[in-house]
Amino acid sequence: MALSAVDSDFPCSLVITVPLPTQRLALSALRALQVDAELSSLVRRSFSLTTLNQTGDGDGYTNNSQSTSEGQANLIESDGNGRDSSDTVLRTEYKATTNRMLRVAVNGFMESLGVVLAVMEELDVDVLADET
Repeated sequence: MALSAVDSDFPCSLVITVPLPTQRLALSALRALQVDAELSSLVRRSFSLTTLNQTGDGDGYTNNSQSTSEGQANLIESDGNGRDSSDTVLRTEYKATTNRMLRVAVNGFMESLGVVLAVMEELDVDVLADET
């Protein structure tokens, strides 16, 4: 998926994709991470759940769900709960006014993501188990 057009107010951007074993875990990570609002008005962040594109086109990810902004969980759902069960990739898009603000925001996100993944690994059965 190509990056969106450059926003003149937020010219610095980064997309982080985190593949997870199941859609349930991806949705749990999204919900856990989206509750923390960005501290600076100079940074914007959005979350979505996507699917790994098996065709090898583009960046390898296909966005099958509606993006969610801070504090919202409006996902398009198609299984019994309305979510596409193939959406196992957490996609986070950052936009910032400067590279420095982008770096600071992403560093904080990576720390939070590390905590979320560690909790999943510790508390959920076979979440991040080695498949070898």
